[in-house]
Amino acid sequence: MSKIRSKDTKPELFLRSWLHSNGLRFRLHRKDLPGKPDIVLPKYKTALFVHGCFWHYHADCNEGRIPSSNTNFWKEKLSKNIERDAANQQRLAGAGWRVLVVWECQLQGKQRSQVFLAALLHKITKTK
Repeated sequence: MSKIRSKDTKPELFLRSWLHSNGLRFRLHRKDLPGKPDIVLPKYKTALFVHGCFWHYHADCNEGRIPSSNTNFWKEKLSKNIERDAANQQRLAGAGWRVLVVWECQLQGKQRSQVFLAALLHKITKTK
């Protein structure tokens, strides 16, 4: 598991490139915010988390599944990840931040459609 990256993953790099090309400026992995969001847009007071479907147990995705071996370990680990994510998102929202989660599968293949990215851009830039 030491080879698993937590920063600069392909989905995160793609999203950062796309945001920058659309004129949005951001900070990365701010340690002063709960959960160290992957991308922080201070101008819009928005924090983006780019979640891997397996590690954050994306229930609506084929990749978000419990492995067939050592299932008790994986259930416990993935449920702790879900709890931690929810707590961090709640703390950010309590501090006045808008929290958006982008799943890895949303940035792959056909899901990179302009419709999804346009909707994401609208969510980021809309005022409260």
